Amino acid sequence: MKLKDAQRQQARQIATELAAIARSADVLPGTITERLTRCGKPNCACKADPPRRHGPYWHWTRKIKNKTVGGYLNRSQASDCERWIANDRRLRELIAALETIGIERLEAEQHQN
Repeated sequence: MKLKDAQRQQARQIATELAAIARSADVLPGTITERLTRCGKPNCACKADPPRRHGPYWHWTRKIKNKTVGGYLNRSQASDCERWIANDRRLRELIAALETIGIERLEAEQHQN
């Protein structure tokens, strides 16, 4: 199964971007959410009207063996991890693009036979 010139060029671009992300090793699955919380103290400002909640706190969640697990991060960690999570999502997009090229190649050969 031969690659068309456009597919070959697209595959090279994907490989270049994949290599750049791999060299950085800045990849992290999951999501980060910013949370504002209430405490259990009855006279705290978080219970006022309007409430002034505690935080923000940054919470990272991910799946491990189909279970959601998470932990809290500080502001600096959250900033770094958001970029790493974006890289993870980009990796998934790049792999999907490579899969599309493979599907197109297979379907093109099936139509020729």
